[in-house]
Amino acid sequence: KEYLLLYAERIGIRDNVKLRHELIGCQQNTDYDSTGRWRLTVRDIDNDRVFNDVVCGVMLCTGNYNNPSMPTFQNQHLFKGRVLHSHAFKNSTGFEGQRVVVVGVGNSGADIGVELSNVCKNINFKSIPTVILQIVYTVYMCAREGSWVIGRVGPGGRPFDSFLLRRSLYTLYNVMPYRMSCWALEKYLNLRFNHQLYALKPKHRVLSQHIVVNDELGKKIIAGQCIVKPNIQEFTENGVIFIGDTHETLCDTVVMATGYKLWYPFLPSALQSLCDSKAHFQLYKHMYYPHSKHPQTLAFIGAIVPLGALLPVAELQCRYASLVLAERLSLPSAAKMVTDISRQTVRVGRRFPDAEKFALHVHYVEYMEEMARLVGAKPRLWKYVCTDPKLWWSLYFGPCVPYQYRLNGPNLWPNARETILTVNKRIETPFRTRYGPK
Repeated sequence: KEYLLLYAERIGIRDNVKLRHELIGCQQNTDYDSTGRWRLTVRDIDNDRVFNDVVCGVMLCTGNYNNPSMPTFQNQHLFKGRVLHSHAFKNSTGFEGQRVVVVGVGNSGADIGVELSNVCKNINFKSIPTVILQIVYTVYMCAREGSWVIGRVGPGGRPFDSFLLRRSLYTLYNVMPYRMSCWALEKYLNLRFNHQLYALKPKHRVLSQHIVVNDELGKKIIAGQCIVKPNIQEFTENGVIFIGDTHETLCDTVVMATGYKLWYPFLPSALQSLCDSKAHFQLYKHMYYPHSKHPQTLAFIGAIVPLGALLPVAELQCRYASLVLAERLSLPSAAKMVTDISRQTVRVGRRFPDAEKFALHVHYVEYMEEMARLVGAKPRLWKYVCTDPKLWWSLYFGPCVPYQYRLNGPNLWPNARETILTVNKRIETPFRTRYGPK
């Protein structure tokens, strides 16, 4: 928050930003057909007043992590313990000594399971024969479909995303057959720990779903502090029965790390269908609904799941939407947008076994290049081969950092080149606590 406020002050827009205002309604204004304007119903939280405002454009930046998806299981109403979504989990305080089941081994589920394993352990004397005394670790993780897990520490000890997200590897990924790309990455991941042995190997290939980033999960499983189980079959009064088990597993709390649903309750009823992630196949570049009369006046920002960081992707979306609203760029015709959507649907269908389930997934480098091309900020790689080979090498073989898209085009940054060339220095700085900066 502090960074964003400082940035807003630096570029001179702080006075134009209204914080602590709740959007209650977002409807097409009476003159929408001719102007494309929207009427907002807003509540000023601090002054507790509701007012209307008419605007020329709307950018919905709520993303896709604000409306928890809570499944229900057989006999769940009988359970006497606590059931909560990972959205409500803040830290391990209050879970000391409890027996906990975490449903889902995505990024949130893995993080929560690892954290709870440090406090959720008991010495259970009643259920153990008197001749045996052992510590019973009581964090169970439901790997409903399994997950491919990658560590934050990559080759040479550098952050893994700084190695994985670069144009050279993306080119290799496009050139190599899909199965070979999956095979190579799976081999690398299994060197760290064997997913089959740890009961985490999913049916899908590694590039057919979002990868889980976690350094501790394998260690916790091998130490017996996290126990991997299949999905819950049903609840009992005091616990759960896992699929394939014939006995009850006692637990005090169940944490549902089961993801989120898109949620736009303030939109007009005609657009409520877009609350389904499958419907985002209908959006051009995951941003614009081409069948609206004025599609350029309503943009969805951050409703996307990239293989990489979200904020740089959302930034490029914002740049594109701002240029469109300022009429410095124009959207393609509805027919061209529909054609592009169809092409994206086919592309997702080739990579993911359930294309509708993964409608929001994109490859970081690929999508950033697409959006930068639309904005007019895509680096001129072929030009730099001859004119600035040092920069070209960093652009192609170095990390695909977001300021690469400030070299040219609108809102370029004079310091972009130097910042790109020195990115590895900043990546290495946190590690130089012994030797000091170079």
